[in-house]
Amino acid sequence: MTVTQDLDFWTLVVHASFVVKIVLALLLAVSFMSWMFIFQKWFVIRRARAQTEQFEREFWSGNDLNALYQGSVNSRHSIGSLERIFVSGFREFTKIRGQRVSDASVMVNGARRAMRATFQREMDHLERRLAFLASTGSVSPYVGLFGTVWGIMHAFRNLANVQQATLAQVAPGIAEALIATAIGLFAAIPAVVAYNRYSHDIERLAIRFESFMEEFSNILHRQATR
Repeated sequence: MTVTQDLDFWTLVVHASFVVKIVLALLLAVSFMSWMFIFQKWFVIRRARAQTEQFEREFWSGNDLNALYQGSVNSRHSIGSLERIFVSGFREFTKIRGQRVSDASVMVNGARRAMRATFQREMDHLERRLAFLASTGSVSPYVGLFGTVWGIMHAFRNLANVQQATLAQVAPGIAEALIATAIGLFAAIPAVVAYNRYSHDIERLAIRFESFMEEFSNILHRQATR
């Protein structure tokens, strides 16, 4: 076998040590899961943004709140995060108001607490899998580096009984070891980019949700004092 054949990617993987193969398999599995979560999260955030924009248009178009609430309840299985926050707040406001409570602050605070609880649930849903992407981005390079170090140690151990080491003898073992670092970076870089991007998008959605809750609380307070 020639040196060029020895340095072929698949040949290097096949002839890698057992530990390096385990590291490569682990990194490839993590990379596959990372890409799967990246695409899933992209669709989730895109849908959440579209649903938020649609509900904001409907809410600020001047529609009656009771009609808007009833429409949201009727289509509760397909509404977005912001609309669920609205439903929880208006439901609590209506419930407290039906108890003949005259204090406007009690009604508004109850609605605000209900919206805050729903807000937390929606944020947990949006942030799901982000921790995995963060862990992949931070740990994968070190796992790949471990495979590289182990592979280099294995390569030098094989040269222990060689009278005169040549580049042709050393190169395949070193190249085999460096593949682990390359796969580690291949798994880490997309995860880091996706995590930063999605964290920014989710943070912007959270700001929109919180702004809506404050503005909606003001509307409910004006209704309560009528």
